Amino acid sequence: MSGPTAPDGLPPVEGGITRDLLMSGALRAQLAQAMPDLRLTSEAERHASLQAMLAARPERGCGLWVFAYGSLIWNPAMLISGRRIATAIGYHRSFCLSVRMGRGSPDKPGAMLGLRAGGTCPGVVLRLAEADVAHELDLLWRREMVADGYIPHWVPIAGENGEDLGAAIAFTINPTQDSYCGDLPEAEIIERLATASGRLGTGAEYLFRTRDGLAAMGVFDPYLDRIAAAVTARMALD
Repeated sequence: MSGPTAPDGLPPVEGGITRDLLMSGALRAQLAQAMPDLRLTSEAERHASLQAMLAARPERGCGLWVFAYGSLIWNPAMLISGRRIATAIGYHRSFCLSVRMGRGSPDKPGAMLGLRAGGTCPGVVLRLAEADVAHELDLLWRREMVADGYIPHWVPIAGENGEDLGAAIAFTINPTQDSYCGDLPEAEIIERLATASGRLGTGAEYLFRTRDGLAAMGVFDPYLDRIAAAVTARMALD
């Protein structure tokens, strides 16, 4: 007897995104199955993107920071040597990526976070030890760069008290690709988060875990709080 299926027609993923899921290539294969019209990045493209980021690395030999503003906060799936509160300078958090798998489906797409230009974004930086950089960034690229939704950048970051922490790798939104939905009305984003689901779970879970992951470190984002309150109210109608 077959198991349950998610709205995208594939079986749910137990435990969400895991290291095994990334290392095996299963995430990419499942994305291709669920959305055959989506252009996925090739292994060569992914490798070239990572090497370009490492070539532009501002500091070498002492580890590096990865800026977490969404699911990386509560499920990094990487070996990290530390974390701390930080703010990305020049970007803000936005539900601007339309998703038809994972936390959405082709019939009822969801929405996930990206970094858009302008403003600041409160979040968390994750530290990768130098010995782990190559392997852990390969996993990270398999997760974030499986398609062309994001553009990685070295983004300036400030600490909790405003101190300069240098730069961190951050995945900013690619506004030129088809999944970009930055112009959707906020009411539509709320509806998607309240109702969409896929094999990784629901949009509401993604929202609430992000908000709660930040709050656990003493970080509060008025944008997330406003969206979460509206999604909670919308879900109560059902």
